[in-house]
Amino acid sequence: MEKYTIYHNPRCRKSREALQFLKETDHEGEEVRYLETPFTKELLQKILNQIELQPSAVLRKNESEWKNIPNRTSLHEDEILNCLVKYPKLIERPIVIIGNKGVLARPLENLILFLKGN
Repeated sequence: MEKYTIYHNPRCRKSREALQFLKETDHEGEEVRYLETPFTKELLQKILNQIELQPSAVLRKNESEWKNIPNRTSLHEDEILNCLVKYPKLIERPIVIIGNKGVLARPLENLILFLKGN
């Protein structure tokens, strides 16, 4: 079984649930607390490619950091990606990567289905 990498915020209940599920199902891997170890633009783009989502699909639009961006409704995907790198709190979590594939594990059912396919 390949090891996972979970991009995780321990203050987030959904993120904690996904990590707990991985541990309870005897998966081994690495926990990356992305608020403490921020993404580079290149790494975040790679992860988005692995989960097959655009930056706008993982954007937490209710966060104040997003609401404070004056031209936010007219940003292109690359500009949104830059915002996610600058303000990692805007990234929906958790994200789980196994091998070259991954999933936005919110809700937890996404992770369960992903693991069945791996």
